[in-house]
Amino acid sequence: MFAQIAFLLYVAHMLADYPLQTDHQAAHKADKGGEGWRANLAHAATHVVSCGVALAVGAWLLPDVRLSAGPAALALLWIGASHGFIDRRWPVAAWMKIARQTKWAQHGGAAHVDQTAHILALAVAALAFSV
Repeated sequence: MFAQIAFLLYVAHMLADYPLQTDHQAAHKADKGGEGWRANLAHAATHVVSCGVALAVGAWLLPDVRLSAGPAALALLWIGASHGFIDRRWPVAAWMKIARQTKWAQHGGAAHVDQTAHILALAVAALAFSV
């Protein structure tokens, strides 16, 4: 069941991060102040909704996908919180500095580290259904 859940969450993540993310969210989700937090929270909420829909569709159509309310709620909370945290951008910048990746960061590497962090968070969420 882990692989099916992980794939559903990954597809939902890609939808929320690209076609469902507004230009305003993309431009302002890391800004300081109210506007930045509103953009960030709206984007994180998009992830929660898209992942919730993907999980519900998966539970409906895939016989091996069984969901219970508690783990599903915790997983969706984790997805929203972790996504919002990562998208403040400073965690990725801090990691790249610690990992001595400043040149790579200047040449587009931050987007790859960002997506890797999101996929790791999704894998943790998928594990919540497998234990």
